[in-house]
Amino acid sequence: MDFDLTKDEIAFRDEVRQFLDDNLKQKTDNEFGVSFDADWNKKVREKRWVGFGWPKEVGGGGGTIMEQVILKEEMATRKAPALGTCFMGLAWVGPSIIEYGTEEQKKRFIPDILDGKYQWCTGYSEPNYGSDLASLQCKGVLEGDEYVVNGQKIWTSLAPFAAWMILLVRTDFDTQSKHEGITCLLVDMKTPGIEVRPIENMAGGRFFAEVFFTDVRVPVENRLGKEGQGWAVTVSALANERSSIAEVSALQRRLESLITTARQATRHGKPLLEDPGIRRQIARFEARIEAMRLNGMRYLTKQIKGEPLSSETSVNKLHRANLEVDMAEFAVEFLGNAGLHMRGSDDAVEGGKWIFNSLSWPDVVIGGGTPNIQRNIIAERILGLPKD
Repeated sequence: MDFDLTKDEIAFRDEVRQFLDDNLKQKTDNEFGVSFDADWNKKVREKRWVGFGWPKEVGGGGGTIMEQVILKEEMATRKAPALGTCFMGLAWVGPSIIEYGTEEQKKRFIPDILDGKYQWCTGYSEPNYGSDLASLQCKGVLEGDEYVVNGQKIWTSLAPFAAWMILLVRTDFDTQSKHEGITCLLVDMKTPGIEVRPIENMAGGRFFAEVFFTDVRVPVENRLGKEGQGWAVTVSALANERSSIAEVSALQRRLESLITTARQATRHGKPLLEDPGIRRQIARFEARIEAMRLNGMRYLTKQIKGEPLSSETSVNKLHRANLEVDMAEFAVEFLGNAGLHMRGSDDAVEGGKWIFNSLSWPDVVIGGGTPNIQRNIIAERILGLPKD
């Protein structure tokens, strides 16, 4: 692999660094406020860095693969705010609409996603079928120019806050393959018949929800792709979500924070970082993050060469989920009782962030596919093992 940058790529990297120098001005995470965020989002949107890899004709930046890597790595290294505020729209929905949507759908939804006018959620998993998405049973029946939807979704990311949902329904129950007969719909969450019941995690977060559909009517014009093409739309969406270019930098920052915590905490008058057992565990975390980085480079190399992409990104999704949980739980463990104090407590270490992250594990473990799903994908598509 040769990742030496070209002159144009170096110039772009310098442009990004100069922008960060001019606009971050040594601010800390706590200093980012509403006015700063509004100004930041306006500036990055003007530079077309929101949706940077999307085609220019739909409002994106038309950035190359390496330019996207440079932009995300520089932003992550400097702890800059996100590029855009519509998380699901940018990660899943937008790319799917660009690939499968009609011109009317692109004009209607893409500008709002880039501007972050509202949030999207993903209606994928169902009770009893969470690890087998293709077996979904939420039903969509075509009546005239509308689909009538009945059924339930669970672990629906961002549903308590979202204005729109990208929804998978089964429109044909008599297909030879369970991957057939699935259709993708874009659903206004204000449509009559939709009930959202938030699922609260142990830290008090409400990132996920159960969603119930009772005779919900969705116009045919809101179908994404052809009827029965929903599985292909979903595979495309999930491939975009698991790029993991910036996740390695984020995990490296998390590890730096963990090291700082271990250095500041003491036991018997000595910094915990001097404990050989703690140093060994930190070294293991560092090795796992490096393995994730190198695996990402493998995937990136295939992208640049135009080679067929496999499921290497499922390896990184699995790594990330495990690392997020393991690092948080390790910090809580070596901090002892002090690590158990939540936000708002005078005794909370670093605002209780480690126990909060430890208890908020569903946000990173379930989103985008559970570890068991990732293991099945790795086993079947990379190792060639029989289907589970």
